Amino acid sequence: MDADLDTLATALYVRTDDLLKAAPERAPARPVVGIAPRMTDAELVTLAVMQALLDAPARPTRVRLRVAIRHHPAVV
Repeated sequence: MDADLDTLATALYVRTDDLLKAAPERAPARPVVGIAPRMTDAELVTLAVMQALLDAPARPTRVRLRVAIRHHPAVV
């Protein structure tokens, strides 16, 4: 990744995380029992926005996550 792109992704993540912490009612409901998510909501939003900005092909979310994990293992 380019340094400017890294900076953008980091800033987007921090802003999203701060917004979700400030307004927790906007985050999706999570069941108490079940498999714990491996990504935070802020990470997922950041990933989706960065893929849209980079013109990643339109794919279902599960496929995007698999591709992102394969190419960017540090994301998870």
